[in-house]
Amino acid sequence: MFGSIAKAMFGSSNDRYVKSLDKIVRKIADFEPAMEALSEDALKAQTQKFRDDLANGQTIDDILPEAFATCREASRRVLGMRHFDVQMIGGIVLHRGEIAEMRTGEGKTLVATLATYLNAIEGKGVHVVTVNDYLAKRDAGWMGQIYEYLGLTVGVIVPNMNEEERRIAYDSDITYATNNELGFDYLRDNMKHDRGMMVHRPFNYAIVDEVDSILIDEARTPLIISGPTDDKSDLYVSVDAVIKRIDPVHYEADEKQRSVTLTEDGVEWAERELESGGLLEGSNLYDMENTMVVHHLDQALKANVMFKRDIDYIVKDGKIIIIDENTGRMMDGRRWSNGLHQAVEAKEGVRIEPENQTMATITFQNFFRMYPKLSGMTGTAATEAPEFFDIYKMNVVTIPTNVPVLRVDEEDEFYKNTHDKFGAIAKLIREKYESGQPVLVGTVSIEKSELLSEFLNAEGVVHNVLNARFHEREAHIVAQAGSLGAVTVATNMAGRGTDIKLGGNAEFRIEDELAGVPEGPEREAAIAKIEAEVDEAKRKVVEAGGLCVIGTERHESRRIDNQLRGRSGRQGDPGLSKFYLCLEDDLLRIFGPDTMFSRMMNANLADGEAIGSRYLSKAIEIAQKKVEARNYDIRKQVVEYDDVMNDQRKVIYEQRSDIMDSAAVGDVVVDMRQDTINALVGDACPPGSYPEQWNIEQLKTRTLEVLGLAVPVDDWMQEDHLEPSVIDERVCAAADAHMEARIAAFEPDAWANLEKSILLERLDHHWKEHLATLDALRQVVFLRAYAQKTPINEYKQEAFGLFEKMLDGIREDVTRILMTAEFRAAPMDAMQLPDLPDFLTQPNFGGPNFGENMVFSHLDPLTGQDDAQSLRTPIPSPASALGLIGSPAMAAGNPWAGQDISRNAPCPCGSGEKYKHCHGATV
Repeated sequence: MFGSIAKAMFGSSNDRYVKSLDKIVRKIADFEPAMEALSEDALKAQTQKFRDDLANGQTIDDILPEAFATCREASRRVLGMRHFDVQMIGGIVLHRGEIAEMRTGEGKTLVATLATYLNAIEGKGVHVVTVNDYLAKRDAGWMGQIYEYLGLTVGVIVPNMNEEERRIAYDSDITYATNNELGFDYLRDNMKHDRGMMVHRPFNYAIVDEVDSILIDEARTPLIISGPTDDKSDLYVSVDAVIKRIDPVHYEADEKQRSVTLTEDGVEWAERELESGGLLEGSNLYDMENTMVVHHLDQALKANVMFKRDIDYIVKDGKIIIIDENTGRMMDGRRWSNGLHQAVEAKEGVRIEPENQTMATITFQNFFRMYPKLSGMTGTAATEAPEFFDIYKMNVVTIPTNVPVLRVDEEDEFYKNTHDKFGAIAKLIREKYESGQPVLVGTVSIEKSELLSEFLNAEGVVHNVLNARFHEREAHIVAQAGSLGAVTVATNMAGRGTDIKLGGNAEFRIEDELAGVPEGPEREAAIAKIEAEVDEAKRKVVEAGGLCVIGTERHESRRIDNQLRGRSGRQGDPGLSKFYLCLEDDLLRIFGPDTMFSRMMNANLADGEAIGSRYLSKAIEIAQKKVEARNYDIRKQVVEYDDVMNDQRKVIYEQRSDIMDSAAVGDVVVDMRQDTINALVGDACPPGSYPEQWNIEQLKTRTLEVLGLAVPVDDWMQEDHLEPSVIDERVCAAADAHMEARIAAFEPDAWANLEKSILLERLDHHWKEHLATLDALRQVVFLRAYAQKTPINEYKQEAFGLFEKMLDGIREDVTRILMTAEFRAAPMDAMQLPDLPDFLTQPNFGGPNFGENMVFSHLDPLTGQDDAQSLRTPIPSPASALGLIGSPAMAAGNPWAGQDISRNAPCPCGSGEKYKHCHGATV
């Protein structure tokens, strides 16, 4: 109560913060007359003036007012758009590393130019992150005019760009890109063997457009680069055929968790079916040898029961295309993980692609937290403010609108079932359609949008349906949704980033209708006619009540509902919004009030009858808050687990950077060799033990295997008072002498490059295996909860031990290869670092190499949903990359492999042994 009184008297903390920025806005306004008086050349010279000021000791904050005024004037001259004062406030908030919440239509794209220009002056680079490639290209070309006018360079990252084009774009003062492109370029950079091949430069500042979509919705799923494993398509098809015969009584489905499990009777039924099909070893499904069958059975069950065609995915051109649950957009090339996508492919009878193994991964949370300064903008962030602060340490600041909002938000209407609800929606749309008022309808799936389309056809309403099936002209359809009498049915958030103007969008009409008309009087006349028609249509639409937004059901997140509402009432336009709900909606059915509520509604509502109550709306909002809290817990758990891996990732990537930056890594290799010998001796001859307790045979075997040395340990054992440290020193001395003899056969630079190459390759190999182990650990560690242990703490402890083990493995591997492998003494040019494989230099390059492909994934560890483009690319052969030959440790390293040499002939190497006992044995 007292809080409400204080808020009424003094305003909220947000209001007070925004008001405190007025003095900076006034300083910016004071510069405006001087900026207007500047000539073209003088205005363009402002950027260099600011750089000189920074070099002379001023800070970015010192030059902010004048720089913002400069950007405002440049925008007025170049684009004909002058920033409003509230947009200046938004720019200040962005510059301070906070989130600017601005209503739809308030010009967030223009606001970003202020903070972008100011922070780009330093020359350290500014990344503007967009939700899709269309917006990246559009904004770079549109707002880029301001930056180029002021002497800054602008780059844009889109798919199919080669490495050099990407490097140029990242070296620009300002770079526009999607979050996926930025993240994958970072992961690819950290798989390269040469610093000069990397495209990113050190991170400086990023502005994230639609920040809630990128840092909240997409942050549940890490970015993953993965390579294929063995093909098991026959097993998927066989198991799918079994699951298609299952009776619903044999499984239990949990829609909240999106999980499905067999009952006890179901397990018995599955054992009989699998055994009769020859898929089961023995008669017990959960025997160790049936682990793979159980995995396939679980995924096939989930694919057939929980994943619905035209809701979760569509089948197009013989492929399974995922549908984004938040946007309803088609996510071409993206795949579910852990065999789920293959199970869906088997379900639908399309070609089954191989599964994949993780090679590099990072979450969006940890990726964006690498930026020293991060800010964002959106129309809907306040409901997620605690999460933004907890995860990213960013405050949400609500920016007031330039003019008051006139949109009317009506109470929700409740119906008994979907048929009644859609019938009522169709009647309302027909009324609006006949009056000329444009209508935008938001649906949650393709299935619902097509069902509503049938109702509208029955009512005789002409309309556009925009869903994943018809996404090619998304921006153009949404842009005209405000035209007189237009009815647009769209999945949630479709066309986000495209402004809906009452009367229609003149720019899009000109682009569509005058594409083939050349410049000249005829085109000018046509443009004038279109603009006049749009102005007249706007007047009629305003009289009809503005854009009417209808929601066909509530989303799990209040933000998505607010985004839909926000499409109406832009910049003081009139508008209307209303949501229709029924007991069959997913939110009410899964997360809604208890069954008493359902029974009361069914008992008291006649068919076709509706009720509206703010108490019911409040109950829905409470349900949404519960789901939001649950989803936050999921994202927070992803971060907690990835934080463990992130600490290790930093160590590995820093090691890689140090190796790439070093002219030679001889000292590192020597340290690794000594550590390996210490481990070998310590394992066989533990400190503090007696000589008779030492495992001498193990020491001799391991020394020969790892170092290629037959050390006379038996002779040493005849000595009195022999200590493990003495053995350690002697083995190290023998190893050093052996290595010096090997190095003498090579040019110093050639050997240095070879050491660096082997070190990087082994580091990458073991890191890839470590990621797979951590992934498996994360999937089972929750079982420790049954032992009253905290899973995340257990994961941290186990992961640390695995990391230490991985480092030991790297040391031993590098030592073994350098000590035992046979190398071809090649000319200098042949001993350079290996050429970069195509998958690191050409992200969308496709072509077979060893029959393998590379896949880029954005993967949800809980639901299995993937969110990244699948890219066909070759994987390099480690043996060819390292130039290893004739090595007992590298079976592929036979220089005479493939030649017509009899197995009983003398080996060409001159050893005197038969080929089959020498180099032929490694084949």
